[in-house]
Amino acid sequence: MFGAEWCGDCRRSKKLLDGLGVDYDYVDLMVVDDGADRAHAISGRTNIPVIVFPDATHLVEPSDAMVHAKLTELGLIG
Repeated sequence: MFGAEWCGDCRRSKKLLDGLGVDYDYVDLMVVDDGADRAHAISGRTNIPVIVFPDATHLVEPSDAMVHAKLTELGLIG
């Protein structure tokens, strides 16, 4: 997941992933020098969060329902 602490959607997505007990790597765009460039290369957009899944798909600024559905589809949650 690519995000920033000042981003409300990022905080919400992190809270969801943490609450579901999903392991993920967090790239803080304010700390990681090339984080924003990496997120842009994946999504083609400057919006965050960018959540990349094990099947190499990604979601940009997803709702909790979208993230939950994708994690369920991948069998990462029940």
